[in-house]
Amino acid sequence: MKKHIPNLITALNLLSGTIAAIFAVQGNLIMAALFVGLGIFFDFFDGLAARVLNVKSEIGLQLDSLADMITSGLVPGIIMYQLFLRALPGTVDTTADSWSAEAANTWFEWDIPFIALLGLLVVAASGYRLAKFNVDERQTDSFIGLPTPANAMLILSLPLILVYQPHPIAVALILNEWFLVGLTVFSCFMLNAEIPLFALKFSDWSFKQNKLRYFFIAYCLIMIILFQFIAIPLIIASYILLSIISNKSDAKKEVLV
Repeated sequence: MKKHIPNLITALNLLSGTIAAIFAVQGNLIMAALFVGLGIFFDFFDGLAARVLNVKSEIGLQLDSLADMITSGLVPGIIMYQLFLRALPGTVDTTADSWSAEAANTWFEWDIPFIALLGLLVVAASGYRLAKFNVDERQTDSFIGLPTPANAMLILSLPLILVYQPHPIAVALILNEWFLVGLTVFSCFMLNAEIPLFALKFSDWSFKQNKLRYFFIAYCLIMIILFQFIAIPLIIASYILLSIISNKSDAKKEVLV
């Protein structure tokens, strides 16, 4: 019975991501962010449960990637698309009833800005990243490229900032279509970049073996308390920078040895 517990938790991740996708399509980005956060929570604990119960399986690995594809791949892409629509002047009404008789008579008309579709590149890049992860034996204790949940948190922080911390500079930046283009390109690149990034996976709880992880968790908590949602992009940037510094430090130690 215990072998099904991690897969059940993964299924909850998948369900949360599906609900988030519905909200994202409807334009309710806050509820979408809430359910993505819930899905990421389940994503963290399914792996932990599998390690604690020692019930790792190939099915669990594939199911985990399928769930991440929805929660941390599809939903962030839809949210980027929605942000593009809000950034572009005179775009379509995202609340329009697509099942109305008028819409049925004009089904062949294209009223979606092409630049907004760039946001969906995040979906393709996430899918490719997850496929690589499943066959890459180097990513057992660390990551190569930005994990999809981290990328999802980066993108989903934007509507949260717009609603709960609408500083004029932040709003102007987030609702600038060229900033969104740059963020989309950056996101797609980092998902598949050959950059080793440390993972928050604890094989034991010793400080010596996990001092970088403990430091980063403490740093995250302090940043969130001080800056709230604005802290999330800063944390992701710090995560990448800290990993690069750690990699260089480890390389120097190996040379000295």
